[in-house]
Amino acid sequence: MTNLPRYTYRKRSTFYFSRRVPIDLQQHYSRNRIVICLRTSSTHVAERSANTIAYKLDDYWVRLRIHNREVPASHLIVPMADASCATGPTLTDALNIYLSLKAKNHDKVFCRTATRNINNVIDLLGDRFIGAYASSDAAKFRDHLFERGLSSSSVKRMFSSIRSIVNLVISEHGLDAKNAFARTYMPEMNDVNERKPFPKDVLKHIQQVCIDTDDDMRWLVALVSDSGMRLSEAIGLRKSDFHINGKHPFVEVKPYSWRQLKTASSARIVPLVGKSLWAAGRVVQEGEGVFAFPRYCNMDECKSNSASAALN
Repeated sequence: MTNLPRYTYRKRSTFYFSRRVPIDLQQHYSRNRIVICLRTSSTHVAERSANTIAYKLDDYWVRLRIHNREVPASHLIVPMADASCATGPTLTDALNIYLSLKAKNHDKVFCRTATRNINNVIDLLGDRFIGAYASSDAAKFRDHLFERGLSSSSVKRMFSSIRSIVNLVISEHGLDAKNAFARTYMPEMNDVNERKPFPKDVLKHIQQVCIDTDDDMRWLVALVSDSGMRLSEAIGLRKSDFHINGKHPFVEVKPYSWRQLKTASSARIVPLVGKSLWAAGRVVQEGEGVFAFPRYCNMDECKSNSASAALN
């Protein structure tokens, strides 16, 4: 049997980190064992991730033990109102906790976005305990993002993600700490460009080009053009989701492990009309394998960003 990396075990080919909390520190945890999904089937990646988590736990546990020791002349220390800010989960810890709870219900893009947003904060402000950030730090981060040229909508989305991560950890750990990113003022920049629909004649021309070229990329464009589906919804379809031989042709849009839906109400029946019906027929008749668009979708992932770039 192949030796697994230290502190790991496998479940359905996916690696998990598992480590028992030391007895003298178990009062700080709701459970006596820490289990985190590493979201990889690679032994090398799992070993590196497990070593990183173990190192951070060892460092945190050392700080906890020091914090728990009686301080000489402690009766002379003036109590601080914000003493809770000096210990607790760091922003990196918060991200790991958030992903361990949320990642199983979302795709890789969700995990990548959350990680990128938190790393942006750490790059500018450092990896502090979550209660140690001040509202002035959040304002500094906001100004930094605007200076980088991000639009106000992008900055608001980033803050929404960071706010959710910090709020979840504060709630999960019952921390007496404020979320510095909760009420950061966002100025109205009027920098959002409104997306206008294609003129009808342009749309008809695009659809005709799709029919003339008649390949899988043009089937995808035509399918979206007259169905109203999101691009990722269309890419993640199986051929069996299409029902085109009845009186009222339709396609089932439902969540899969390789492609989740944006909201629960996004699971729906979409009528197939116009060029979307033509595209569905081409997919069913000429497509290979079980997936409607195997160029961008398989059992592991749905590459909607790559498809969007190629189609653009």
